[in-house]
Amino acid sequence: MNPDRSSALSFLPLAGLPEVQPGDDLATLLAAAIAGNEGVGALADGDVLVVAQKIVSKSENRFVNLTAVEPSGEANALAARCGKDPRLVELVLRESTEIVRVAPGVLIARHRLGFVVANAAIDQSNVPDGDQRALLLPVDPDRSAQALLEGVRARFSVEIAVLIADSFGRPWRQGVCGVCIGCAGLESLVDLRGGVDRHGRVLKVTQLAIADQLCATASMMLGEAAEGRPMALVRGVPRRFLSTSRGARALVRPLAEDLFR
Repeated sequence: MNPDRSSALSFLPLAGLPEVQPGDDLATLLAAAIAGNEGVGALADGDVLVVAQKIVSKSENRFVNLTAVEPSGEANALAARCGKDPRLVELVLRESTEIVRVAPGVLIARHRLGFVVANAAIDQSNVPDGDQRALLLPVDPDRSAQALLEGVRARFSVEIAVLIADSFGRPWRQGVCGVCIGCAGLESLVDLRGGVDRHGRVLKVTQLAIADQLCATASMMLGEAAEGRPMALVRGVPRRFLSTSRGARALVRPLAEDLFR
């Protein structure tokens, strides 16, 4: 595959969105955000919309009131080891298929969607009443991305892609980085095996996590704290990557290939 040099990538954060409430139509909020951000212009075919996981979960009412959570014996035991709220630990157990590692201040779980992530990606930051409520991942982020894509298509009559971004820590690396947990309209994982490099050497293992790369860069625009920019537009993505998508599930390494178990 030859590089596509026809256009340059641009990342445009969309500011001014209100606090998202359960039941909100994200396509409607997108329309208002585009109208309120000068210089963005109209949506066009080939645009990629990156949306923060948090507003997707909020719109789908994935809130859990911690006062209604009764910790199990297992949750209490794990909480004693990691120093976390037993109610939060109980939610981690409910959302996960396996607890991978426990240490003071650390609880790593394999989420039911396959992600290996701290606290099963359950979060309390940027959540109203976050001391008493937690926010879970969407039930099916790929389906959420597809639904938003269809809503945008119906409203704007354009063919775009939608990525849902979250921030995960990474083994052997400090800090968090944006990753894609939901994808529609873009091939999330591009297989280059069988192609050749500049010297004719056949590529044997190379696959590009395109959706992760875009979410990581867009996350610099979205921010992690009080920025209030949960949507960004990406323009200039090579058209060869825009297609019917296998979803972000294609980015999850199969359990049988986990070499560190």
